[in-house]
Amino acid sequence: MKNLIILLFFSIFIGCAPSITKQEFAPQMYVEHPKSILVLPPLNKSTAADAKDYYLTTVAEPLTNSGYYVYPIEIVTDILKQEGLSDTETMMNVPPQKFREFFGTDAVMYVSILKWNTVYLITSGSVKVQIECELKSTRTGITLWYYNEEVEVSTTGDNANQGGLAGLLIQAATTAIKTAATDYVPVARDVNKKIFLAIPFGKYNKNFNKDMLTKIELKKKTEKK
Repeated sequence: MKNLIILLFFSIFIGCAPSITKQEFAPQMYVEHPKSILVLPPLNKSTAADAKDYYLTTVAEPLTNSGYYVYPIEIVTDILKQEGLSDTETMMNVPPQKFREFFGTDAVMYVSILKWNTVYLITSGSVKVQIECELKSTRTGITLWYYNEEVEVSTTGDNANQGGLAGLLIQAATTAIKTAATDYVPVARDVNKKIFLAIPFGKYNKNFNKDMLTKIELKKKTEKK
C-alpha cells in the first residue's frame, strides 16, 4: 500500500506542468520595460486561409489589459504598405530598429500561426490552434519575450442523454453542425489570453513591476529555436 501511494505521488508530480517565475522567463522585460508594442500582421503557416484575420481581431485586447499601448493594427498595416512592406514574410526580416524609426514603438511583436486545425471524427470534434510570439526590442534588437502555446477547443455535440444508436446519431449530427459552424474568433481569443498570462505587466497596469515572482505554468519547454 505504501509503495502504491509513493508511486501515485510521483505520477502526479511528473504530470504537473513545469512552473517558472515571470522574471526567470523574461528577464529582459524587467530591464527595458517597454511601454508600447507594435504587433505585425502574423505569418500564417497553418492550412487555414482565414486564420490571420481571426487572430488579428483578438490580439490587442489582452496586451492592452496587460498594461501596454498597442498600435492600431489597421493603421500599422496601411503605413507599412505605403513603405513597401505589404508582404508578411518581408516584414519578418525587417530589423526591429526600423519599426522604431517608422512608429517610435519600444518593441515589436512577430507572430506566426503554426497550427489552426479543425478535427472531426464523427462523434467528436475539436479545433487546435498554436501561436508563436516573439517580442523584440526596437532599441537593442534583442528578444525580450518569446512564447508559443496550443489550445484545443471541443466541438463535440451532446446526445441529449439518449443512449444506443439514436443517441449516437444525434451526437454525430450535433458534432458535425458545431464543428462546421465554429466561431474561430473566441478560439483565437482563448489562445491569446493564455499566451499573455506569461507576459510581465506593462507600465499602464497597476501591477507593473510587482509580478517578478508570479509563477507561470508551461505545458512544454518554451524557447526560441
